[in-house]
Amino acid sequence: MHIEAYLNFNGNCAEAFKFYEKCFGGKIEMTMTHKDAPPEMQMSPEWRDKIMHVRLNVNGAILLGSDAPANFYKTPQGLTVSLGIDKAADAQRIFRELSEGGTVTMALQKTFWAAHFGMVTDRFGIPWMVNCANE
Repeated sequence: MHIEAYLNFNGNCAEAFKFYEKCFGGKIEMTMTHKDAPPEMQMSPEWRDKIMHVRLNVNGAILLGSDAPANFYKTPQGLTVSLGIDKAADAQRIFRELSEGGTVTMALQKTFWAAHFGMVTDRFGIPWMVNCANE
C-alpha cells in the first residue's frame, strides 16, 4: 500500500504544481485537463484547461492534485502535508520558498525532535510542515 497526498485547488492547480515541481526538485509525470475527459464528462468551457488530475514524483514520493469546481472546493483544514528533508540547506530553501506569499505558522527553528522544523501555509492555501533532523 502507498499513501499519497491528493491536493485540491480552486482553479490554480497548474500554477501550484509547476511551483512544487521546481521547489521540491520533482518531475510532473502526468497532467490531465478537463478537456481530456470524454464528451459526456465535459465541464463548462471556462474549466476546459483546468486540471482534472496531476501527478508529481519527488524521489519516489507522489503528490497528486486537481482543480475542484467552486461548488466542491473547500479550503484545506484538519490536515498538513509533512515534508521530511535530509539536508538542512534544502529544508531552509524549501521553507523560504513555501513561505513566499504564504503565512508562516511556526518559523523554521530547532526543536527537541529536529534541527529544523517549521509550519507554513503556502500562497495556494496548502498547509505544510518542514522537518529536518540534520544540522
